Amino acid sequence: MTRIIHMETLKPKFSYTTDEIVEAACNSWLLKADELTRRKALKIFKGSQIDVRNAVVPLDIAFGELSFEQKNNIYKEEMVKYGVELLSNAISSSGIDPKEIDYIITTSCTGFMIPSVDAYLVNELGLRKDVVRLPVTEMGCAGGTAGLIYANDFLKANPDKTAVLLTMEIPSITFQRDDFSAENLVSTAIFSDGFACAILKGGEGRGAHIVDTDMYHFHGGTHLMGFNLVNSGLKIVLDKEVPNAIEGHFESIFLPFLKRNGLQIDDIQHYMFHPGGKKIINMVQDYISDYGKDISESKWVLNNHGNMSSATILHIFDRVNTARDIKTGDMGYMLAFGPGFMAQSLILKWENE
Repeated sequence: MTRIIHMETLKPKFSYTTDEIVEAACNSWLLKADELTRRKALKIFKGSQIDVRNAVVPLDIAFGELSFEQKNNIYKEEMVKYGVELLSNAISSSGIDPKEIDYIITTSCTGFMIPSVDAYLVNELGLRKDVVRLPVTEMGCAGGTAGLIYANDFLKANPDKTAVLLTMEIPSITFQRDDFSAENLVSTAIFSDGFACAILKGGEGRGAHIVDTDMYHFHGGTHLMGFNLVNSGLKIVLDKEVPNAIEGHFESIFLPFLKRNGLQIDDIQHYMFHPGGKKIINMVQDYISDYGKDISESKWVLNNHGNMSSATILHIFDRVNTARDIKTGDMGYMLAFGPGFMAQSLILKWENE
C-alpha cells in the first residue's frame, strides 16, 4: 500500500488582498474597459470568497504588457527557483535522503519547459542518475490528484521505493491584458500561484495510506475547461456550464466509488474537494452538509490562497493534516476536476503508529 508520509507547501514571494488587487487592476488593466465591464470585474473579485492571492511577480508585472516569450521566460525561471526550494524543504523536513528518491513527478499547466523542471531538480539536488521522471503537463486542476494516482501505481508495483510529487502552478503569467471576456475576468479573480510537494513511500507504516483511486470522464466535455494557445500566451477556456456539469455528475462520481470500497458517506471523516470557485464549492458544501459533513479546510484554502490549479488539493491535504485531530483509522476522500472533462478521486486511511 502507498502512503503519503510528508506534505510540504511553499508560498510565493508576493501576497495581495482582494482590495489591493482590485486597486491595481483599476489603475492599469481595467482603465481600458468600459464602465459595465469594470463593475462586472469588481463584482466577480469581491464575490469570489477569496481574501488573499499569491504570485511570483509583483502586480505591476502581472498586469503588465508582456509578450508570450516574456511570460514563459518568467515561468521557466520561477519554476526552477521555487522547485529547488520546495523539494529541498521537503527533503529536510521529512528527513529522507535525496538519494532515496526513485520517482519524481511534476505537475504544471501554466507554462512550457523543455526540458521539464524535474530535469533541473535532478541536477540541482544531486538525485540519482537512475531516478524515474514523469512530467504531467495537461491535467489542469486535476494534476495534483493525477500525480498521487501515478505515484500510487508506481509504488504498488515497487513497495520498497520512494516517490515525490511536486505540484507547481504560476497562473499569474497566463493573464490576458486585452481580454475582457467573462472567462478572463473569472480566471483573473480566482486563480493564484502556488506550490506543494508530497513525499510517498510504499509498504506499511505511518502516513495517509491510499486505499483506492478512480478517474471519471465526462463524455462530450472537452469544451468545458482548458487553455487556447494564442499569440499573447495561454488564454483560459472556462465554460459557464462547468458548475452545472459537475452538479449533474456529482453523485455518479462520488457514491459508486465509495460503494466499491464498502463505504458510505458517514464513514469518511475528512472530505477534501478542489474548490474550483465559489459556485462549485458552495454546491459541494450544500450536498455534503446534509450528511453532517463539512469541507471547511477546502473553503479555508480557497479563502486564503485562491485556486492554485493542481497545487490546491495538496494544500487542502496539508491543511487537514495540520489543523485537524487526525486519528488512526480516520478515512479521507479527495476529489478534483480538470480538463477533458474529468474527475479524479482518492480514498485515504491514516495510520499514526
